[in-house]
Amino acid sequence: MNILLLLIPLSLMLLGIAVYAFWWAVDRGQFDDLDTPAIDILHDDPPRD
Repeated sequence: MNILLLLIPLSLMLLGIAVYAFWWAVDRGQFDDLDTPAIDILHDDPPRD
């Protein structure tokens, strides 16, 4: 039962880190354009000479 005194604060700290990382990614624009990278793979490379 004493392990809960360690695991609950640890899990809350990890949750806080995950929320901060998500907020950081949204703030930096990581989720702005989700369609273009998926379409870019379909374009052919220019021919090599």
